[in-house]
Amino acid sequence: MDTDALIPRAAEVLAAARAKGLKLAAAESCTGGLVMACLTEVPGSSDVVDRGFITYSNHAKNELLGVSWDILNRPGPGAVSEPCARAMVAGVLARSGADVAVAITGIAGPPKDDTDKSVGLVHFAAARRNGETIHRKMQFGDQGRSVVRRKSVELALELMQSLF
Repeated sequence: MDTDALIPRAAEVLAAARAKGLKLAAAESCTGGLVMACLTEVPGSSDVVDRGFITYSNHAKNELLGVSWDILNRPGPGAVSEPCARAMVAGVLARSGADVAVAITGIAGPPKDDTDKSVGLVHFAAARRNGETIHRKMQFGDQGRSVVRRKSVELALELMQSLF
């Protein structure tokens, strides 16, 4: 996937966070680390980026972020849900030195035969330490993995910056 077009946006987010003295972190599932890859592609990002969690599996979401098995194993939404995204971002803030964090969980595709979840369904949560958590549910549609992942990174960067 070509992420070059996302780097200028990542640079803007870093500059805005730097100006406010904020540290950033992310928990990523369907994006597989692309948010952090875009941020760390920018020279000097180490003074703003704290850490990233790639929690692709449910086990990783539970072990690394403390997302409960009750949320992960819920019939229907499970890991691709608002409760999961909210728990993921809470876990990031609890396990990092970040001031602002984002979490992404969704289905980039292709569809599994045994799921009723739509390809392109992505849940986002963003939070500022000791602040409110915001949630977005997006249905990007079955546009292919790369498109869903790129659009998810774009929105994640936007959500983080909205909390500065």
